[in-house]
Amino acid sequence: MSEVDIASISEKRYTTKHYDGSKEVSKSDLIKLLTVLRNSPSSVNSQPWHFFIINNKNNPNLLLSGVLDFNHSRIADSTYTIVFCIRKSMDNEYLEHLTNTEINDNRFENLDIAQEMDKGRRYFVELNNSSSEELKNWESKQLYLALGQFMFAAAALGIDTTAIEGFNKEEIDNILNLKEKNLESVVMATIGYRSESDSNAKRPKSRLKDDEIFTFI
Repeated sequence: MSEVDIASISEKRYTTKHYDGSKEVSKSDLIKLLTVLRNSPSSVNSQPWHFFIINNKNNPNLLLSGVLDFNHSRIADSTYTIVFCIRKSMDNEYLEHLTNTEINDNRFENLDIAQEMDKGRRYFVELNNSSSEELKNWESKQLYLALGQFMFAAAALGIDTTAIEGFNKEEIDNILNLKEKNLESVVMATIGYRSESDSNAKRPKSRLKDDEIFTFI
């Protein structure tokens, strides 16, 4: 495997404001990005997520009623919109399913280790489940880990992205029938290719200096 210049990728990546609607992300690149989402890390391998992949060319108006006006063109001109969702509950059935999946994937040398993993996972789920809001907060943290990996992977492929929080979550949940699926939306991301007129591409990156954010001990 050739060495990847991750520092250079991070320097070039930026939030795209305007997409070129004539360019489309290939299906093969989409599959690569979905693989990154599937392999994303989560606390105690809880994987508390589900991702809806909307082809914006085939469904140009599906999400627009739930999205703030200034984000309409980003959805209309990008190739795909990914809606990042979390589970509204993590019940015993789901936790058993996780453990059984790990066992079937030969993650453990024996069942005793699987049972210990299950016990540890249930401890952390219970620790963060005193209320629906606390569970949502904990699950959302895992979801944003996946979002970060997704956006960096897209940049590595030369694909542009925009993370979108400017939407009416209740409306999007209704459009996608998420309540019936025990899910709720948290954030979106569009993927496509920048327009040549995208002014954000020409702006130098602005970040705090190293000595302001790093402390070496």
